[in-house]
Amino acid sequence: MWARDSWLEILGRYLIGKRDDKKQLTSVIFPRYHQLDATRKLLADVLAEGAGQRYLIQHSAGSGKTNSIAWSAHFLADLHDADNKKLFDSVLVVSDRNVLDAQLQEAIFDFERTTGVVETITSEHGSKSAQLGQALKDGKKIIVCTIQTFPFALQAVQELAATEGKRFAVIADEAHSSQTGEAASKLKQLLSAQEWAELQDGGEIDTEALLAAGMAARAGGKGLTYVAFTATPKQKTLELFGRPGADGLPQPFHVYSMRQAIEEGFILDVLKNYTPYELAFKLAHDGKEYDETQVERSAAMKGIMQWVRLHPYNIAQKVQIVVEHYRENVQPLLDGKAKAMVVVASRKEAVRWQKAIRAYIARQNYPLGVLVAFSGEVNDPESYPQPVTETSADLNPGLKGSDIREAFAKADYHLLLVANKFQTGFDQPLLCGMYVDKMLGGIQAVQTLSRLNRAHPGKDTTYILDFVNDAAEILKAFKTYYDTAELEATTDPHLVFDLRAKLDASGHYDDFEVERVAKVETDPRGTQAQLSSAIAPVADRLLKRYKAAQQARATALADGDDKAAESNKDVLDALVLFKNDMGAFVRLYAFLAQVFDYGNTDIEKRFLFYKRLIPLLEFGRERDTVDLSKVVLTHHTLRSAGRQPLNLNADGSYKLPPMDAVGSGSVQEKQQAYLTEIIEKVNGLFEGQLSDGDQLVYVNGVLKGKLLENETLVQQAGSNSKEQFANSPDLKDALIHAIMDTLEAHSAMSTQALGSDRVRDGLKDILLGPAQLYEALRAKAQGGAARP
Repeated sequence: MWARDSWLEILGRYLIGKRDDKKQLTSVIFPRYHQLDATRKLLADVLAEGAGQRYLIQHSAGSGKTNSIAWSAHFLADLHDADNKKLFDSVLVVSDRNVLDAQLQEAIFDFERTTGVVETITSEHGSKSAQLGQALKDGKKIIVCTIQTFPFALQAVQELAATEGKRFAVIADEAHSSQTGEAASKLKQLLSAQEWAELQDGGEIDTEALLAAGMAARAGGKGLTYVAFTATPKQKTLELFGRPGADGLPQPFHVYSMRQAIEEGFILDVLKNYTPYELAFKLAHDGKEYDETQVERSAAMKGIMQWVRLHPYNIAQKVQIVVEHYRENVQPLLDGKAKAMVVVASRKEAVRWQKAIRAYIARQNYPLGVLVAFSGEVNDPESYPQPVTETSADLNPGLKGSDIREAFAKADYHLLLVANKFQTGFDQPLLCGMYVDKMLGGIQAVQTLSRLNRAHPGKDTTYILDFVNDAAEILKAFKTYYDTAELEATTDPHLVFDLRAKLDASGHYDDFEVERVAKVETDPRGTQAQLSSAIAPVADRLLKRYKAAQQARATALADGDDKAAESNKDVLDALVLFKNDMGAFVRLYAFLAQVFDYGNTDIEKRFLFYKRLIPLLEFGRERDTVDLSKVVLTHHTLRSAGRQPLNLNADGSYKLPPMDAVGSGSVQEKQQAYLTEIIEKVNGLFEGQLSDGDQLVYVNGVLKGKLLENETLVQQAGSNSKEQFANSPDLKDALIHAIMDTLEAHSAMSTQALGSDRVRDGLKDILLGPAQLYEALRAKAQGGAARP
């Protein structure tokens, strides 16, 4: 690195100046060793192998990927071969990093002292395709677009590569989210420039030639070079972009590991302070009888668990743990500036958590600001009468049109609730705490918890409290990416043939129908009307078959003919399985065809046929629902399992499994059971973990019952608002008397309550909140008034 030529190259090509708002130079960025090594090896390999290669660069968070991408884009845009011919006409950079465009512009200006080298494609300046076409026509060296804009960019680049034989480098940030699947496969379906020119000039080409050209392009088009940057490559990404190692399995081209980033102090080890919690609960039917209708077991179990997760008491307990832990452990960090994120499983949970957490903070008079982030709209009448979004004043009253990222960065906000948003790609160095109430598996666990790992002056501690995940599974996920992501084996390309045979054997279509659709699909002059008439007869036949079986089953059930009902249900399940298998084939082939040249036009034709047929089949989206309106939560406990520092340095690493058993499902009978039996089974899961001393039993079954007998409280609830009732001195006195009355039967809980104002305030909050004491007293008052 310190050799004369190397040092001169660093000074001449790598230095990036950092400037203030007045464009005055404030500092200079030098490349770190792994950045220098990766870019030098990339350029050397491109020069040796030529265009058309694929490069997977696995660089951890904290590696400085933005600068690595800027250097790679600049060097590839200026790269010339031995004959002094430019290797690439343009470099396309795909990224969702907000700062990338500005940093690229700044870096390129430092490199060349020239403005206008970098062109950014956005929706703000009219048609994306027109912008891109103009940028390419103008010979822009580097073109930056987001993942959302990428399809337009692909189409334009494809046409230019095909018609003019141009060559492009595509640099993708986090390739697993932008490069795999259908969007990337379109880029590979290229005709040669000669074939396209002949078509444009009135020539003809048959379906077989088009399909063969498409598959050959999928297996490796020479017009496009990929450079994919990612910290956590998925199995598909490794297979698509990796290069065969000594064992023949795909490996990254260059690695800067999580281990190295932690050891060098660029990111933190977020698993050092990991505390899992264990939930136990018990359900009952509130003295009401369930009907004797059997329900589908898995749907009932899922419904019960979701019902418990959304239960006000469950949320209230977790809210108290989160807020108190944050105040005592996280907030004091970074001179009181530390922030925390709460990760929940659904948007509805996010809405209810936000309402509960703001109410708890208000009751405790804590000076804490909370934001909630989710996409779209949530309709939850139990929380708000109208549907709400993250910009609603009910949820985020202080937002007032600001971007949530920018608002959360301010000192006024401390906690950020998220549901399927900001779990990846969200950089906030002040984040020191995370509270997880969502199942996280594999790569999602690593990406989500790694929101905490960003370095910041004085930041040396992070905390994770996890209400649902298993510590061993979290550690396993992190170990997969701690050094270098590896595959157990590559995906077997013959899975496509197995799935094709299974679908053909279903008898739901014939070869003529497949040919008819494929011919129109690959005809440059084919119309949408022709395509509809080619595929519609198959879709109509399947839809009619499904509807007829539905009606026949309904009739059989009404007539009590169980055998006929079962037979028609098998028909329905087989059709749903057929649809799912077609989807599996499309996904598998779109992936494998980019790695493996099948050379079989029948496979390609089915890919086109299934892809057109699936959206027309509306069945299979129905879901079994279970009535849980009579279920009540009787016991609930949430216990810390203690801090468990998860040791990443321990022996044992984990590899990514290949795609396996795709489309191997068969029609199976769904397990049926009575809801009472399922609830008994759920309750049995926690045997030995619950007792009648649990707080929920104490509050709901003991204190609430005592307070409901207090006539003064009944009268006050009947004639006052809930807020007025909450401040009643009589309520405070009655609560103390109720606690004293239960001292003998519930000595542990009662002793704690009598000895602590905080515990009594907490009990009152639960009684007025999840236990709905006010509502019960008011109903009793109104019932008494109604009696003559």
